Amino acid sequence: MKRLARRAGAEWGPLYSTVRDALALRRWRAVPMTLGAVGLTAVAQVVQNRSWGYRPVQDLGAVRAADPLWLALPRTPLSLFVPALDLPVWGALAQVLLVFGIAEICLGRWRTLVISYAATLAGTLYARVGIDHGWLPASDALVVDTGPSAAVVGLAVVVGWRYRAYATAGAVIVAMVVEVVLKNNLAGKEHLAAIAAVGALCGAAEVRRRRLQRRSAASLSALASASSSVVMPPSQSPSTRRGRAQRRS
Repeated sequence: MKRLARRAGAEWGPLYSTVRDALALRRWRAVPMTLGAVGLTAVAQVVQNRSWGYRPVQDLGAVRAADPLWLALPRTPLSLFVPALDLPVWGALAQVLLVFGIAEICLGRWRTLVISYAATLAGTLYARVGIDHGWLPASDALVVDTGPSAAVVGLAVVVGWRYRAYATAGAVIVAMVVEVVLKNNLAGKEHLAAIAAVGALCGAAEVRRRRLQRRSAASLSALASASSSVVMPPSQSPSTRRGRAQRRS
């Protein structure tokens, strides 16, 4: 049990401390974007289940691979907050509240939005490319692509990478692979595309961080070399001053 507790602390300790401290300090004010996203998702669910609201919600937030790209791109951001009709809405609300909330605290509001959109857009573009190249059946072109799942998967992987919770990030990736193996559906494949996209972002960020570290180390080394090579003038040399003092005595 102690070993398990130590591993859990090493895996989730920094992440838990960050979230706990932010919520203790600011309460719900720490996650305003998340609360807005939860509210938007709930409103979209209520409206799309009304006879007068289904078509407007679909026109604003439903994305299909069969749609022209110029029409799908503006719809993609709102599609994150349109729950899938064939899934319980509480699942989407729980995903947004938990994962978006943790990401907003740990990554910041704008990074969370950018990663969410990048992950969702990667899944949408993969569906188009897959259908065009014959990797996916043509019937997938009519599948409505909505919901926060791709963004949730992408955020979970990025937060795990950022806080060195590699086992958790790996578990998310394995779960998505298992989903594709068992169900072989479009959603699972889009999730893998989202993981690939955020993985590329993480890799680029890691390369940039290492370059900055090398530059910083090189600058410090050059500064140290320059400091050690400075030669004091004869009049300021300690040995010279001692010699003059001895001659005067």
